[in-house]
Amino acid sequence: MRRKCSASTSTPKTLTSVLPYYLGCPSWSEPAWRDSLYPASARPADFLALYAQFFNAVEGNTTFYARPSAETVQRWAALMPEGFRFCAKLPRDISHAGNLAEQLGAAQAFLHLLKPLGMRLAPLWLQLPATFGPTRLAELAGFLAELGGPLAVEVRHPAFFAKGEEERALNRLLVDRGVERICLDSRALFNCQSAAPAVLDAQSKKSRLPTRPAAFTQFPQLRFIGHPELEANDRFLAPWLEKVAGWIEEGRTPYVFLHTSDNRLAPQLARRFHAQLSTRLPGLSALPELIDESAVEQLGLL
Repeated sequence: MRRKCSASTSTPKTLTSVLPYYLGCPSWSEPAWRDSLYPASARPADFLALYAQFFNAVEGNTTFYARPSAETVQRWAALMPEGFRFCAKLPRDISHAGNLAEQLGAAQAFLHLLKPLGMRLAPLWLQLPATFGPTRLAELAGFLAELGGPLAVEVRHPAFFAKGEEERALNRLLVDRGVERICLDSRALFNCQSAAPAVLDAQSKKSRLPTRPAAFTQFPQLRFIGHPELEANDRFLAPWLEKVAGWIEEGRTPYVFLHTSDNRLAPQLARRFHAQLSTRLPGLSALPELIDESAVEQLGLL
């Protein structure tokens, strides 16, 4: 099935009904986005509702480091539009703390905690460490079978990028389970020659692995880690623009998340991606412009 992109002459309150894909950043809670994405007067409590008027998805990096309280989850559910998608990462004490089978109860408890988000929690992300290699595929298979639900997995062991039987075995497992393989592209970041602390810190922490543009399900997942100079990303984005457009034309609904080294320019990079995708897919709705101060005042009533 080939999907057509309908043109829009006005900007709706949410993007989920007009965009044929999900677009977002690593988080919504960036004070540095005041005066660029958010008005200068925006409070941290306003950020999520404001973010959800610009983008229709977000990476759940916050849950990788700490579980939210039940009250926080309820607030998120109240602020996220119905069609918004929150790709929550399983906490690192689950994904990085030994045998996954021993963490199944903790994973199920985490899902229960996030239950108020309903369909907004899709898919859940399992980010595995570089030490998680081919000898543990049976362990992963058992975990995926027991946990259930829409899932996406990010692997970092070099054997899973070697185009050999070990990588094919991983791919077969994910396809058979209906689990997406997250595509990570950090080439633009590592192409940057800079002594800036933010760049050096990102380069020391991010994975530097071959790209794998997988589409094992209806919902391909792309994480793009960009160069701090926006224009320098264009040649790295170009193949993804074609790939994402192709997925949309096939009837899939891709997820695309844009990062920069310190994420100060992540919203601008996401908007740049969307503008360039609009050239490839004429008729895509434009992203909203900066929200005015009166919109922030209205958020105080929530």
